[in-house]
Amino acid sequence: MSLDHPLNSLGFAKPPSETRVVVAMSGGVDSSVVAAQLAEEGYDVVGVTLQLYDHGAALAKKGACCAGRDIHDARRVAEQMGFPHYVLDYENIFQEAVIDEFADSYLAGATPVPCIRCNERVKFKDLLQTARDLDADCMATGHYIQRFDGEIGPELHCAADANRDQSYFLFSTTPEQLSYLRFPLGHLKSKAETRALAAKYGLPVADKPDSQDICFVPNGNYASVIEKLRPGAAEPGEIVDQDGNVLGEHRGVIHYTIGQRRGLGIGGLADPLYVVKLDVDNKRVVVGPKELLATRTVPIREVNWLGNGDFMDSGEREISVKVRSTRPPAPAILRPISATEAEVELLTPEEGVSPGQACVFYENDSSRILGGGWIWKGR
Repeated sequence: MSLDHPLNSLGFAKPPSETRVVVAMSGGVDSSVVAAQLAEEGYDVVGVTLQLYDHGAALAKKGACCAGRDIHDARRVAEQMGFPHYVLDYENIFQEAVIDEFADSYLAGATPVPCIRCNERVKFKDLLQTARDLDADCMATGHYIQRFDGEIGPELHCAADANRDQSYFLFSTTPEQLSYLRFPLGHLKSKAETRALAAKYGLPVADKPDSQDICFVPNGNYASVIEKLRPGAAEPGEIVDQDGNVLGEHRGVIHYTIGQRRGLGIGGLADPLYVVKLDVDNKRVVVGPKELLATRTVPIREVNWLGNGDFMDSGEREISVKVRSTRPPAPAILRPISATEAEVELLTPEEGVSPGQACVFYENDSSRILGGGWIWKGR
């Protein structure tokens, strides 16, 4: 093979037919389109779907992924497009790496983001290794995010469609993983374009609804899952103000989140009250006025740095950050403390910043993601 062969669409200097790509197929329209498009372009496609949790529970829930009907849908797409498809049982790994930590974090008063841990500990770790074991040149996913080749290596950038951008959930992707990953949908301007491609390929999932909520949480009811995983977790306790005055009784700390206003059962007060702290040790929900929710200094740990150079060498720098997936990046100052710890100063205080959420770093005046870390209570 000639070394000066032009680069194919996945960035390899060889024909698509000689380029093997494992596609992580969830059974949804996004990953199905990726697999179909690459197969049509002539790549040596291998589809892999992970069974992450119990089939019976999944079949009873609409809008889930990685179980039941979705495995069937992924297999149908593979059969139609003529490439091999494998289902791997990752239930035990998913339970240990994602679900157990989700339950324990909630019980500790945090607000976890299990989708990030799933990408970090399952899809981009074990599944990526499986792709290497299959002698694949790369692994492709249906995530809406972009990968560009920079001066010193691959860079992670926001999706072209800001409404679909998944950078918040992929900040922990390491440079090594990024070298191996491909995101063919990141450049699309809208989800409508993805569905149009699905219709073009005649895929049976072209009109399938997007997955909603966390895959193993039926109807978004986190508390019911925690109670099932950790019996006795929903013990009642006191609702108190910041001075410790008892205002009412709650039905279990796991039913509340920082910033919550509704459902406290303590009406009749002159000013609205919000959950400002979860005191798990004393089984107390602490409430107060909205101004107590404002946070300026955010302690970060488990930092994953995707910027140029060493994290500590970068020193203090102005960036933008997201402290919740639904909020736009906001101006901040990043101060590294160690290779894995940092302090973020929000130039405009944010409300409802909660331990267990991610803080994702963005380069100012750029679409580049510089990494991020996990918000915690600090020392």
